[in-house]
Amino acid sequence: MRISPLMHAYLYLFIGLLFVYFAFESIEDTVYNPLTIFLTVLATFDLGASYRLFKLHVKIKNKKKDQKK
Repeated sequence: MRISPLMHAYLYLFIGLLFVYFAFESIEDTVYNPLTIFLTVLATFDLGASYRLFKLHVKIKNKKKDQKK
């Protein structure tokens, strides 16, 4: 069984928000430490992938809807 793009989108959204939380918790004196920057970059990629997968889900849904007409 394949996992739908919507489930992947929710998974990436959850992981991205988790990385944002960990990045926020890793801030000590300054934001410019390597761990915070690394976690922020990972969160950015995950949230971007989540956004693209949500768009893909809508596109697939609309295409299926048009085919039924």
